[in-house]
Amino acid sequence: MTTVTIDERARSLPARRWMRDPFLHFLGIGLALLALYHVVSPPRPQSPGSRIELTQDDLRQIDLAWMAKWQRHPTQAEMQGLVEAKVREEILYREALTLGLDQDDTIIKRRLAQKLEFLTEDTSAIRDPTPHELQAWFAGHSAQFATPGRVTFRHVYFSPDKRGAHAADDARMALATLSGKSTALGADTKVGDRFFDRDYYPDRTPDQVAGLFGTRFAQSLFKLQPGAWQGPVESGLGWHLVRIDEMSPGSVPTFEEVDREQVKAAWIDERRAESRRTTFAAIKAKYEVVLPGTSVQ
Repeated sequence: MTTVTIDERARSLPARRWMRDPFLHFLGIGLALLALYHVVSPPRPQSPGSRIELTQDDLRQIDLAWMAKWQRHPTQAEMQGLVEAKVREEILYREALTLGLDQDDTIIKRRLAQKLEFLTEDTSAIRDPTPHELQAWFAGHSAQFATPGRVTFRHVYFSPDKRGAHAADDARMALATLSGKSTALGADTKVGDRFFDRDYYPDRTPDQVAGLFGTRFAQSLFKLQPGAWQGPVESGLGWHLVRIDEMSPGSVPTFEEVDREQVKAAWIDERRAESRRTTFAAIKAKYEVVLPGTSVQ
């Protein structure tokens, strides 16, 4: 049988009290969580340090940027202000990195992605096309160089706000009044309602018409024949009786008629876009994109 002396019992009492102390339990849990954080959290990049050094090349770049904007070298006072602004920007940038403000920021992610696209764009590989290549490419893309049609028209407006559901019917009844009349009656507000803009539109393209009346109206307008009142035609604003005074259809130029520099610029843009797609496909091949319930390479 083991005998515990009074002195031994007395020494063990403080130890037992410490083991039951809630503060020690809290401290132990905190240390364990801290250790776990260091294990699972991604390491932060090392601080760039407290030394900020501007080289002669940096100063030259500041000077060139100023000259590009103002067409002259900065004065000594202006240069001092530019340098101070550069130093301020660098200090705030480093402090932001130290605080981790670059992490999980959508704007920064987007900006870095754009910068990488610019860096990976292989513009040096995009050569000028030969005349034969340019002509062959134009043959398959001539529609994008088409000149738009143009129309000169006048209209009489029937407002749903004033007439409600009867606006279209009133327009049909008024068509009989306008048929065979002179074009000057198109502006007669006694026949229709006052329109907020104008009653006569000379030499308008489909996009210009759609910008005011809507795409559906523009499409319907260019299907009408000149010389007579027609309709009603619905727009985003209401109903209209329309008279076409002049209309010229759009046309596709031949290779001899088109601006060659415009075609060349479009050819280069297409090659540049193709280069970006190819480069991104090669980069994407290194990643596995996982969506809910799927895995896409």
